[in-house]
Amino acid sequence: MTIDLLIHGPHVLTLAGDGVGYQADFALAIDRGRILATGPRSDLLQEYEAERTIDADGHVVLPGLIDGHMHTGMALLRGLAQDTRYWMMHGVGPFTPHLSAEAIDAGSRLAIVEALRAGTTTFGDFGWRMHGVCESLERLGVRGVVCTTIREAEQRIYAPGELYTFDPNLGRRQLEANLALFDRWHGAANGRIRVLFGPQGPDFVSRDLLLEVQRLARERHTRIHMHTAQGDRETEQMLLRYGQRSIPWLDALGYLDPLLQAIHLTDATEDEAALVATRGCTMVVCSGSIGLIDGIVPPARAFQAAGGSVALGSDQAPGNNNHNIFNEMKLTALLNKVRAQDPEVMPAWRVLRMATIEGARALGIAEEVGSLEPGKRADLILVDVRRPTMLPVHLQPMRNLVPNLVYSARGDEVSTVMIDGEVVFEDGRVQRIEEAEILAEAQRLAEPLGAAAADDFWRVNSPSARMMREGRL
Repeated sequence: MTIDLLIHGPHVLTLAGDGVGYQADFALAIDRGRILATGPRSDLLQEYEAERTIDADGHVVLPGLIDGHMHTGMALLRGLAQDTRYWMMHGVGPFTPHLSAEAIDAGSRLAIVEALRAGTTTFGDFGWRMHGVCESLERLGVRGVVCTTIREAEQRIYAPGELYTFDPNLGRRQLEANLALFDRWHGAANGRIRVLFGPQGPDFVSRDLLLEVQRLARERHTRIHMHTAQGDRETEQMLLRYGQRSIPWLDALGYLDPLLQAIHLTDATEDEAALVATRGCTMVVCSGSIGLIDGIVPPARAFQAAGGSVALGSDQAPGNNNHNIFNEMKLTALLNKVRAQDPEVMPAWRVLRMATIEGARALGIAEEVGSLEPGKRADLILVDVRRPTMLPVHLQPMRNLVPNLVYSARGDEVSTVMIDGEVVFEDGRVQRIEEAEILAEAQRLAEPLGAAAADDFWRVNSPSARMMREGRL
């Protein structure tokens, strides 16, 4: 039988079943973008004739990585908002008003290329200008689960403790933008792009608009991607406006159900996180971003213990500094061990599943991706185990492939990325675009931002401003 592609190698992690699904001397037969069959290398090499055969000798093959929550449009602000307690208002606040439409799109392309090089195949993106993002996702051949930010709070820098001012017209415009995104892009690019609804958070959107979003999501058979219990700033807003914390308030509203992908849960108690999970919601944890922005380890373990699915997310470059799920795997394992004061919690195999099959479940796409099984889309990566960070390879009495992927790998060990059966990154090169042009454009459009934001930057006098004055940056 003739097929499009056959991949075979000494080490394959299928992520099927309850563990990592390790298979030695294994092969995958791929045709028309899907995995047709898997099995011993010798059997499939005899059974199938492929137009292209990839010998993955010296590599481990595993499912493509899933980034469940990103703000790629903020990438041109990388490194400008760290080391401050008031990240949203005093960190990125002076800079975000000066991001032009062109700069947002350029930042998205930069972030997508960065993540793709490190093995990300599914992008859970959330932002203001999403048509440009979808065009980039389509052009680069990657998978996206995206939404437009829906917000009623007026766009300005609020003082700590100041109640947000709602503008219903702003909320209506953003909802209409999300609907337009859905109509244009949901199911596009051979089904690689799915569109959700993106209320920014219960503190940024009125009760009535939240309920309308829920109704529309049900009508369109899609889901809601929302920052939930994002931090003490959100909790303060909810107490000022409603006299309740976010999760009890959302539960009373009937908002905690399987439609909701709850992002962060930064300020949630373990009991609140368990409640969200038992209601059928899923969670995305962004360990690097929340660690840097808030100094907090979100309650992902409590969510999992209650039966919930948790994905990993890189969030945004000005809060996390990178879009790299290898980084998120390591930080999620490490920070949860520190929080529990127990080296046995959040083991490597668990966070690898969060980056693949459990992440796919959290995003509602596990029927298509997340594991290497017959019938699923052929989204996979090859990681070179001959690189210094992956050596040595031990197979007996234990295998060290998974610990090395989680604790040692940096992302540049990824040599090949395949999505829908198409090789989109190989031999150090993104296949569909001229990467140098994207990088140069990002730098060109980033350069005017500093001068434009300078007055607000010095006025709010954030820790970064003080460190600049002191010569510490």
